[in-house]
Amino acid sequence: MRKSYVTNNIKLNEFDALIRITVEMSKYLYPYIREILKSKEDFEDNSVIWNDFNKRFIELIKERFNIESVRVKKLLNQAENDEIIIKYLLTLSFCISNRGYQKLKNFLYDF
Repeated sequence: MRKSYVTNNIKLNEFDALIRITVEMSKYLYPYIREILKSKEDFEDNSVIWNDFNKRFIELIKERFNIESVRVKKLLNQAENDEIIIKYLLTLSFCISNRGYQKLKNFLYDF
């Protein structure tokens, strides 16, 4: 999905390292993640937070991903991407527990 044309597979130890980094970052960003999810729930009062996050998310995808890919186009589709974003944010918010590493690892293996 990335703009990279190298088709190397990620090594298991690199995969584990990325999971650990993601879990630690989700712990650090949890208050922000929670605020974003809350703003989507109470959209009329907090639409600015959700809209800012959604705009930045789409900008990053356009900047770093191959926008010709069907999977990336699905992320950019406004009608579908809210559900996908919420799913990703909820997954990250579940990673802040003591077993967050194992939860995320299991989730990604099943993905």
